[in-house]
Amino acid sequence: MRTGLIARKLGTSRVFNADGSQTPVTLLQLDSLQVVAHKTKEKDGYDALQLGAGTRRVSRVSKPLRGHFAKAKVEPKSKVTEFRITADAFVDVGTELSAAHFVAGQKVDVCGITIGKGFAGAMKRHNFAGLEASHGVSISHRSHGSTGNRQDPGRVFKGKRMAGHMGQVRATIQNIVVVSTDPDQGLIVLKGAVPGAPGTWVRVTDAVKRQKTTPKDIPFPAGLKTAGGKTSAQAEEPKPEAQG
Repeated sequence: MRTGLIARKLGTSRVFNADGSQTPVTLLQLDSLQVVAHKTKEKDGYDALQLGAGTRRVSRVSKPLRGHFAKAKVEPKSKVTEFRITADAFVDVGTELSAAHFVAGQKVDVCGITIGKGFAGAMKRHNFAGLEASHGVSISHRSHGSTGNRQDPGRVFKGKRMAGHMGQVRATIQNIVVVSTDPDQGLIVLKGAVPGAPGTWVRVTDAVKRQKTTPKDIPFPAGLKTAGGKTSAQAEEPKPEAQG
């Protein structure tokens, strides 16, 4: 299992196909994405890579984090997160990852924080139909209707769909197709929409439900950038074949 990537959502656009049809796409960009730390099963109880993306002024970083980044010999990062991996998928600390980590046609899962909508009614929040336009209904056409019960149990159950805060929650969209990548500019082009507002960070990982159909030419353990800024689409060692 490979590591995922942290990317910044730029916004939406479209690409034209050979037959003249259009495909809606979302643009993601990598920004100084580097390995910050290793988490090992012997020391931490699990294998994972800690990645950091973006840059932040040193004055805006706490003293413990300054030491953490200094130990890894990387600049302070705006976003830090972990990705679970297998023991054979570790990448050296300080290595910069590339958009060539994914290939065109591959399916990925994207996780982000949805756009906040504030306080919303039941019709907008839960797609309720609302009350009738006539037959005695007055003023309360967009209300959610009855929420209670009889004398037993005499209360409203937890989780009842009602008006309330909408959005600003963690959401994952699975099996999004990678249209193309541009390693030189650090761009990943995905088909359709992904969670989050433009400018927010998202997590992009290999699709968990499509592991058997994942292309065999994907870089393993990761798509790396060389010291000269060029992109290494293929790692030194090929991906091991599945046993059994």
